[in-house]
Amino acid sequence: MYVPQHNRMQDRAQLLAFMRQYSFATLVTCAGGSPRATHLPFVAEEGEGGSLRLVAHMARANPHWRDFNSDGAGEVLVIFQGPHAYVSPSHYQRHPSVPTWNYAAVHAAGSLRLLEGREDKLAALRGLIGANDPDFLASMAGLPAEYLQQKLAGIVAFGIAVTRLEARWKLSQDRLPEERSSIIEFLSAAGGASAEVAAMMQQCETRDSGVAT
Repeated sequence: MYVPQHNRMQDRAQLLAFMRQYSFATLVTCAGGSPRATHLPFVAEEGEGGSLRLVAHMARANPHWRDFNSDGAGEVLVIFQGPHAYVSPSHYQRHPSVPTWNYAAVHAAGSLRLLEGREDKLAALRGLIGANDPDFLASMAGLPAEYLQQKLAGIVAFGIAVTRLEARWKLSQDRLPEERSSIIEFLSAAGGASAEVAAMMQQCETRDSGVAT
């Protein structure tokens, strides 16, 4: 991912929080020179020594998982996409200017390992449910054994040991403070994803005070 220095985000705690907030991500592989992508919810797990693992599962009927065992599958990539918004040049004091798009994204690359045992699969499902619907966890124990086994047989679970993280917070850091204030005000009023971008800009502005040129 192309990341200019002024857009670089390296705060690990913020990256982890971002991946957990925008956990529906895109898994990309390129086995045999042919790219393939699947959109999945992920759980980001911290381990000892600062290690990071991403856990997910997909339908066994999805042929994508066969790439996991393919020679040459190599490194896999998970793309976490956050809020994004159009930015009009009408907010700029310097002219001529052109429109742009503000956004935040994290790329996590690493090696993938299948979780093939029954308990490993159950742990992957419990992690996902615990992160999104903890009240349902207790109900899992009451599911009919045959039904649960059928569901487990229909999925392929896996973990990705993350070896590389890249992140870009493209939030108008290169604009004048007055221009950024105008953009934040406009996006905040727009609501939805635009307001999320405005909030990230505000946090970034506080942290990177004086970056704009």
